[in-house]
Amino acid sequence: MRIISGEYKGRRILAPKKLPVRPTTDMAKEALFNILNHQFYFKDVSVLDLFSGTGNISYEFASRGSKHIYAVDVNSYCIKFISRVARELGFNITPIKVDVFTYLEKSNIKVDIIFADPPYDMALVDLERIPQLVFKNNLLTENGILVMEHSKHVDLSRSLNFSNSRKYGGSVFSFFID
Repeated sequence: MRIISGEYKGRRILAPKKLPVRPTTDMAKEALFNILNHQFYFKDVSVLDLFSGTGNISYEFASRGSKHIYAVDVNSYCIKFISRVARELGFNITPIKVDVFTYLEKSNIKVDIIFADPPYDMALVDLERIPQLVFKNNLLTENGILVMEHSKHVDLSRSLNFSNSRKYGGSVFSFFID
């Protein structure tokens, strides 16, 4: 994977093969950040990266100067990898090893952007729980946004606070606002 913009533009990060992940493609990531760039000044935002895996999205926000990033994943190898990369590059990323649903139920933080990239084979009922928990627990700041990456075979348009979606290859970004 590589960082596509910001201070570390072009930097390649090699993740261990044993991580159980499916990183966001460069094409989809570039499209997502072009969309977000029109809504946010990255140096002013705080981010919650759910199902963070390799940390791909967290590194992108950090390279663009986001003030704080929380990376949540249940896999200890993923968390260790994110911790190591964040330390090596001086990124302000706080890795948190916990189940995402447990975190969303108990967290009281407020962030500007929440990015969730759950496994593509996750049941629809569980996918729909993510926006429910985010908005029920008021985890976004005013004008904040939840972005969920999911398979093109999933339709989240009936989910709470759905705004719109964009398709990139086999992936879709669904956007949710309050």
